[in-house]
Parts: sequence; structure tokens; C-alpha cells
Amino acid sequence: MSSEIENKYVISRLDDECYGIPIYNVLSIEKMSTTTRVPNAPDYVTGVTNLRGEVIPIINLREKLGMEKREIDENSRVVIVTLDDIVVGLIVDSSSEVLEIPKDNIDKPPYDENNQFMEYVSGIGKISDRLIILLNLKKILEY
Repeated sequence: MSSEIENKYVISRLDDECYGIPIYNVLSIEKMSTTTRVPNAPDYVTGVTNLRGEVIPIINLREKLGMEKREIDENSRVVIVTLDDIVVGLIVDSSSEVLEIPKDNIDKPPYDENNQFMEYVSGIGKISDRLIILLNLKKILEY
């Protein structure tokens, strides 16, 4: 894989924070559609949806990261991601840009043994005057 693609991230927002997902893991960005609740699924699993004939589980990223719930609105999007042949939709507040973050501008996440959600962060990207929280998809997609 070329380093040009490895350094690009789809940027999504949750509240005022920006989160980056490697672009090579993103299949598409969709508007919210109807989901069907799955019995006994974890609370952060909103349900499943039919996306162009494929049934995809939908995860509310806010709830997965332990953030306060928020109503879905017209800016909400579902980022369809894939990792190791698993396809999942992540609900975010909004998503609208792709940024290239050079590896030299990515720091390790701060260590905090009391914050269980730091395991979902793979790094902190710095670009211009912005900080981008880079998500660890492997941990996010674990049950």
C-alpha cells in the first residue's frame, strides 16, 4: 500500500472533537437509514441495516466511546468501515473531509490506566492548529 493512502484519514466529528479513521478502512459514508434492533446486542449496537443488499451492523460510536447519547439529526452520518472482512457502520455526528497526516505529526495517545476508552485511540494527529484523535478500529470492532 502506498504511503500516500496510509497517511489519509476520513475525519468525523463527535461533539467538538475530530476523529480520524484510516481511509483504506472506509468503504463509504452514508446518511442515516432505518435500523432493525438486534435482541441481546450490546447497547452501543443500534441494530442492523440493509445497505445495497448487504446486512450491516450499525454501532453508535458515541456510546462505544462512553460519550453522552445524542439525538440523530440531519448531519448524522454512518461511516461504513471494513477490517479483516468485517463490515460495520459507525454512527457519527458528522463527517465531511479527508486529511493527510504525515506520520511525523502523529503522537502516541497519552497513557491513562483509569481511562478504559484510551484503548480505542491509536494516536493523536496534529495538522495545522488541529488535533485529530485517530481511532483504533480493531479495538472498536471487538465485542
